[in-house]
Amino acid sequence: MKISIVIPVYNEFLSLPRVLERVSAAQLPAGCTREIILVDDGSTDGTTELVDQFRDSSMVLVHHSVVNFGKGAAIRIGLAKATGDVILIQDGDLEYDPADYVKVLEPLVDGRAKVVYGSRFQSKPKGMALANWLANKILTVATNVLYGARITDEATAYKAFRADVLKSVRLRCMRFEFCPEVTAKVRRLGHEIVEVPISYNARGVAEGKKIRWHDGFHAIWTLVRYRFTSTHAIIARNPETARQSLTSTVMAAPLGINVS
Repeated sequence: MKISIVIPVYNEFLSLPRVLERVSAAQLPAGCTREIILVDDGSTDGTTELVDQFRDSSMVLVHHSVVNFGKGAAIRIGLAKATGDVILIQDGDLEYDPADYVKVLEPLVDGRAKVVYGSRFQSKPKGMALANWLANKILTVATNVLYGARITDEATAYKAFRADVLKSVRLRCMRFEFCPEVTAKVRRLGHEIVEVPISYNARGVAEGKKIRWHDGFHAIWTLVRYRFTSTHAIIARNPETARQSLTSTVMAAPLGINVS
C-alpha cells in the first residue's frame, strides 16, 4: 500500500528540516511505501525556499500557494495531489512524532479501520496549557454528543484515512476547521473512528503555534453546522474530478467565488 503523507506548512523554517528527516525515516507497516506532499501555504520566513530544495525528490511532491489561505486550504490541495491508498495528515512542527506512524496506520493497512485518529489523551500529553486542554475536551464532548463518535481527541492533528473514504467527503475548510469538519462528515457518513495512543509534545505561540482562542469557537460552530447539513451536501459529487481540479478551487474560494 502507498501512504500519502500530507504536510501543510506555514512559516516553519526552523522545524521543517527535522520534521522531514523524521517523516522520511519513520517506519511504516510492512509492505508500505510513502509519498510526501509538502504544501507551502504562502510562507514568508524562508520556508518557501527550503521547500523548493525538495522539488527534484522522487519521494516529495511540492506545491506553493502565493498567499496564506489557511491550513484547511493547504490540506485540501494536498489531498487533491495525493495518489496513495491511505492518507495521513502531518503537521510541519515537532508536536507530533512520526515514530507513531505504525500505530496509526496499522488498523488501516490490515483492514480493521477506515478512519484512525491518534489520541493524545490515551497517553499523557506533555506541556499542554490548561486552556488548550480545556478547549480540546469541550470539542471532544461536543463531537461525542452530536455524532456519537465515542472518541477522546477530536482535535488531534494525526488523522489517517483510507483514501477513497476521505475523497468521498466534500470539504470546504479554509483554516483550522478541517478537524471538526472532516470528523463531522465521516461520522455523518457512518464511518467509525478508531483511536490509538500517540505521544505529544506541546509548543506555545513563541515556538510558532498558530491556532488561537477564536478558532475554538469556529470549531464548535462547524460541528453544530454539519450536524444539520443534508447528507447530499456532505458527499463529494465526483471525487476523481475533485482531485484534478481542487487546486484551482481553493485558489478561488477566498475571493468569494462559489466553488462547489
